[in-house]
Amino acid sequence: MNGPEAHADTAADRALAHFARLRPRLVGVAYGLLGSVAEAEDVVQDTWLRLQRSDADAIDDLTGWLVTTTSRLALDVLRSARVRREAYVGPWLPEPLATAPDPADAAGLADSLSWAMLVVLETLSPAERAAFVLHDVFGLTFEEVAAALGRTPAGCRKLASRAREHVEARKPRFDVDPEEHRHVVQAFSRAVVSGDIDGLTALLDPEAVLTSDGGGVVRAARNPVRGAGKVARFLTGVTAKYVDFEHRLTSVNGGPALLTVVGGEVGGITLLGIVDGRIVAVDMVRNPDKLNGVHEVHRPR
Repeated sequence: MNGPEAHADTAADRALAHFARLRPRLVGVAYGLLGSVAEAEDVVQDTWLRLQRSDADAIDDLTGWLVTTTSRLALDVLRSARVRREAYVGPWLPEPLATAPDPADAAGLADSLSWAMLVVLETLSPAERAAFVLHDVFGLTFEEVAAALGRTPAGCRKLASRAREHVEARKPRFDVDPEEHRHVVQAFSRAVVSGDIDGLTALLDPEAVLTSDGGGVVRAARNPVRGAGKVARFLTGVTAKYVDFEHRLTSVNGGPALLTVVGGEVGGITLLGIVDGRIVAVDMVRNPDKLNGVHEVHRPR
């Protein structure tokens, strides 16, 4: 076919092919803003639908258009999600994302969207989070951030600066050698599975905090558990209730984590914050709606 229609079809095909190549980055942007794999994929799917309805020839900067559209849609979802999370049953934790065990593949994610970073991002306002993630994590210019947020570049620069200060002040100093981190995670797993309360208490910082996210769907602690002794007793008590229980070492958001398997089914993800060789934070994601990012990787054959 020749003429305008053929040209339009070609432009549309090129645009959709460009979207396919950029999709992983778009999902990363949305995930960084939302902390939810499912919501991020929904947002990117909505971006895809909007691209299909658009005139591809009229888009000068397709990458910019895709990132901006994804960011705006994610920001809308984030604002409404904040309202929903106020009614969430128990503590809210981000959705874990299984990552490749190869350190070379995980390094970039560990530096940008690590678990500790995602948890801290939850303390920011939607606008602060968006400015920080788009500029500091994904490297957009403040002009591009401004286009996504509908603000001035100067305003976005202030938002990112304020967010950066909050992140630096609140970000836990989990500066631990990856191999040491892995050893502590494995020792933690052995103590929990064997019911070794004394051994587990020795691994925990005296002020350790356990946060369990069940979302009201599965049983979980409705409030954070504080103190090494209480955390150790809680963990061993929960584990003792299961007959077929195991931990599998995995990689989540660029760092080691423990996959809980009960009766052959994925039951949760446990992530540890470690400082000076002691565990200061135990985050347990048990809400099945938040385990989609790890199910496919660990689905039983």
